[in-house]
Amino acid sequence: MHSLSRREFVRLSSLTAAASLAAACAQPAAPTEPAPAEPTAAPGAPGEATAVPVSPGEGARFSEAPALAERATAGELPPVEERLPQNPLVMPVAEEIGQYGGIWHRCAVSVSDVPAAGRLTNEGYVRWNADASAMVNNVAMTYEVNEDASAYTFHLPAGIKWSDGEPFTADDILYWYEDVLLNQDLTPTISPNYRDPVNGEPMVVEKVDDQTVVFRFASPFGLFMEIIGATGLEAPKHYMTQFHPTYTAADELDPKVEAAGFTNWWELYSDRNTWQNPEKPCIWAWVPTRVPPEVPSVWERNPYYWKVDPEGQQLPYLDSLQIDILENADLVNLRAVAGEIDMQLRHILWSNFPLFVDSAEAGDYRVLRWQSGEGANTGVMLNQSHKDPALRELFQTKDFRVALSLGIDRPAILELAYQGFGEPRQAALIPQSPYYKDEYPTKWAEHDPDAANELLDAIGLTDRDAEGFRVRPDGEPLTITIEYAPVFGPWRDTVQMICDQWQAIGIRGVPKEEDRSLFTQRGAANEHDASIWTIDRCATPLGNPHWWHPHTGGYGWAEAYAQWYNSGGTEGEEPPANIKLQFDLYDQMKGATPDQLPGLAEQYFDNWSDNLWVIGTVGAMPALVVVKNNFRNVPEEAVSDVRQNTPGNTNPEQYFWKQA
Repeated sequence: MHSLSRREFVRLSSLTAAASLAAACAQPAAPTEPAPAEPTAAPGAPGEATAVPVSPGEGARFSEAPALAERATAGELPPVEERLPQNPLVMPVAEEIGQYGGIWHRCAVSVSDVPAAGRLTNEGYVRWNADASAMVNNVAMTYEVNEDASAYTFHLPAGIKWSDGEPFTADDILYWYEDVLLNQDLTPTISPNYRDPVNGEPMVVEKVDDQTVVFRFASPFGLFMEIIGATGLEAPKHYMTQFHPTYTAADELDPKVEAAGFTNWWELYSDRNTWQNPEKPCIWAWVPTRVPPEVPSVWERNPYYWKVDPEGQQLPYLDSLQIDILENADLVNLRAVAGEIDMQLRHILWSNFPLFVDSAEAGDYRVLRWQSGEGANTGVMLNQSHKDPALRELFQTKDFRVALSLGIDRPAILELAYQGFGEPRQAALIPQSPYYKDEYPTKWAEHDPDAANELLDAIGLTDRDAEGFRVRPDGEPLTITIEYAPVFGPWRDTVQMICDQWQAIGIRGVPKEEDRSLFTQRGAANEHDASIWTIDRCATPLGNPHWWHPHTGGYGWAEAYAQWYNSGGTEGEEPPANIKLQFDLYDQMKGATPDQLPGLAEQYFDNWSDNLWVIGTVGAMPALVVVKNNFRNVPEEAVSDVRQNTPGNTNPEQYFWKQA
């Protein structure tokens, strides 16, 4: 990934003029018309979603989009009062009560990049708020946690419906639990997120009544809400059972499997259980009606959406989303600069900030700067489970890692590679995190080649080759190949600068740029010396500690040790004591009660900081959002991170086009 220079902008403009013209013709122009969840919190706390009761016979208390009203009048839909729950969730608005109508145009770079379900229609049991300071009530209107955090009771809004009008009840959650999670064909391995943190047994889900379910564990599971809170654990039972052998006889199901070109029923089930199946009901603000390979992908307003604004208007305000698929992020930025995107955060590169500002008036948009959850945009990860014993021993030597960190001139990288955006820092939590300490981002982050050389000499790396580079203790050349895929930052320039700077401390670094798929493959096979990736999840890290201890998948810093942990010691390799401690601390946090958690979290992040397994460079970047001037209710400030499902934490259902 790289930013667009003005020359590149002109070149790409000429190359894509025909495509842009076709897209503009196909997509209507922007129309000229058109909140913290506490376990027992009372509705109505400032900034939170609340519930409004509906009493039968009181008459119309709610309004709806004109297009839906016309359908209701024509008898195609029930009245809005019958489509809404008895207690609709009232969503606060960022600026003002919105107006109905209009299309939200945005772009993706692949089919897998299209889905709005995870980021634009973020409908978990609870939802993070805009600044990531707390979770707010969502599908769970309220919830309770028992004293030792071993039981979680969730209350659904009575009368909530799927997008096809069928009731959404506790039976849909029980079906997901009994017939999906516990079915070995559909779920061969149950995630630790749904297992007891002590005995490893699957959680138990119990139905209390149509609106109430309880998730039970044998032991305390204090991190359960942070892990699954923003997730929906349910399935539309009335629809999905037609593909499930427990509910559909073989003589009916087998022909469906064969007709779809599959061998087994679970393949058909999985194929039908995705956003790319427009027939599958959902509870999102917009539902997919046109999916790839057709483009643009179109998502239409859900007539049964279960939220209203403070004046009782059913959300969402916007009629639909249209998501075009472009070849790469540069073309997304080109569209944004030209004013052809209505609101977008994803793939909008901060490195193009000057160009966005210069073009804002002509493109009729504004540029917001949300706070990114990236502790480091470029994190240097030495492979702690390297297959070469000599490199493994060296990489596992803390003073070696500290020396490499001291050998990096972060202010220079900030100015030259990052154009002054962000701050020099380690791969550490951002200040918005409740576990942040001032020492975390600054520890061993200064540029001190003299101290680095002293550390390297002290650990025995005193011999050098004819070019002045240090050699390994076994006499072999000491070379660290840094592999990266250029996707989420100026990594080509940053890695080259790191390698150049390491020459002053006698370390030979070699950049190796790769396709993302190859990069991931090599990482998963434990074939690399060092790798680069973005260290995100730094606002609310404990729900998915992707970087804070080894993980599998090809993007981590100790693949073999992650395999050992995930398999309970049956696969991979046993890690050294300091990494074992990190695993143990996380297991303790998962099983902690709320009063135990802060102390354990402090130990966990202290251990991370003290060991410097990942070396940061520049982080705390701004997350740029390009927004058309009359596209409103987009907050000026927010935290953008994976765990917040941004922009889902800013309530996109209340975005709207303001009339001129």
